[in-house]
Amino acid sequence: MSKFIEQPRYSCALGAQQSVIAIKRAVPILHSGPGCGDKVSRLLGQGEGYAGGNTVPCTNASEAEIVFGGEGKLDSVIAGAFQVIDADLYVVLTGCTADIIGDDVGQVAGRYQSEDKPLVYVETGGFKSNNYVSHETVVKAIIDQYADKFKTGTTPIKGLVNVFASIPYQDPFWNGNLEELKRILAGIGLTVNILFGAASGGVAEWKTIPRAEFNIVVSAWPGLDIAKHLHGKYGTPYIQFPYLPIGGVETTKFLRQVIDFAGLDEVKAGAFIKAEEERFYLHIERTADFMLEFRYGLPRRLYTILDASYAIGFAKYLLNELGIIPARQFIIDDTPAEFQAAICEQFKHISELRSALVSFSTDGGAIQAEIRSDVHKSRALIIGSGWERDLAREIGADLLIVSVPVAYRLVLNCGYAGYNGGLRVIEDIYDRVLDTYR
Repeated sequence: MSKFIEQPRYSCALGAQQSVIAIKRAVPILHSGPGCGDKVSRLLGQGEGYAGGNTVPCTNASEAEIVFGGEGKLDSVIAGAFQVIDADLYVVLTGCTADIIGDDVGQVAGRYQSEDKPLVYVETGGFKSNNYVSHETVVKAIIDQYADKFKTGTTPIKGLVNVFASIPYQDPFWNGNLEELKRILAGIGLTVNILFGAASGGVAEWKTIPRAEFNIVVSAWPGLDIAKHLHGKYGTPYIQFPYLPIGGVETTKFLRQVIDFAGLDEVKAGAFIKAEEERFYLHIERTADFMLEFRYGLPRRLYTILDASYAIGFAKYLLNELGIIPARQFIIDDTPAEFQAAICEQFKHISELRSALVSFSTDGGAIQAEIRSDVHKSRALIIGSGWERDLAREIGADLLIVSVPVAYRLVLNCGYAGYNGGLRVIEDIYDRVLDTYR
């Protein structure tokens, strides 16, 4: 029996075009049917980067390419892209049609690579995976086909780290999250390759990936395969923090783990953490009277409809620092089976006294039906996507849109990671709660 899955929250493998767009002065070149890239942009949205959105070069493969092959057209599009777009890196991505008919994209791209052009190719036919997986595939391809050429020497650069965290655009707050992660890691004494977004050094950072002293994965599972790949290729050790650290407690825990792993100067790093904690809790203390007086107006229960990294991070922070109790938690990133037990374990020990039930589902309609069936005796908070707006109105819940599609809010550089992110969470939740009192 066939099954309809409602409300998509991630894209096909070609969605990795957004990862390329997030690299400064990098351009994706699509060998796909017309409209594929546009559909990805419409779902994952906001912002076109250096050459994204409708400016992405594309072969617009049609029946002629399907019958006679599209290698010639791809060659002309690549040549045209080099002539028209001044970029530091070009990444050829294939769609379903190219992968089905078997175009030899590597042979076409290889001619430009032999001329030392900054070109990488990756097979990202939409049917092969989703954009969580293909993000890792594209990053590894850029490392193997481009960054590896710039490896000089075998001695790592002391204190240099590569960070693999938020997936650009799939995480609508990726830019702000990466900026905050870079800020706090630099604060404890590290030099950080953040690789994507405004805080990165662009392609120049990618060239130094092989020389990193170690890698940091801030994620439940996306990015872990990249770190394992680099460990096998260059012997680079890595550390994983399996969710997004939000607020005072979890951000300090994250930094302490990195300090211990790297053997950093405890006095210098500890002074940074102390100053950040004092600043964070000073802002909390300033509003303590307001929060106490308004405590009965706050949501009492929390539903998350998020990817694993966000869901764990939000649940820990909101329970342990704001006192909002997790109800059912829904993971919507199509988590591979081998990672699900570890994620469940995080929710089982969400605090010293509480646990939370977690479900893995990609069907937004089924998730919303389950939430509707709950008994709603107290005010609830839903942290999800634009798809949940009607559900929140129906059950009288507050909604914080964090996941794709965002639709009803504009995101520039705000994020929810770290100390600054924890403060932003409080602002955003209270903003939505106070807006209901008129």
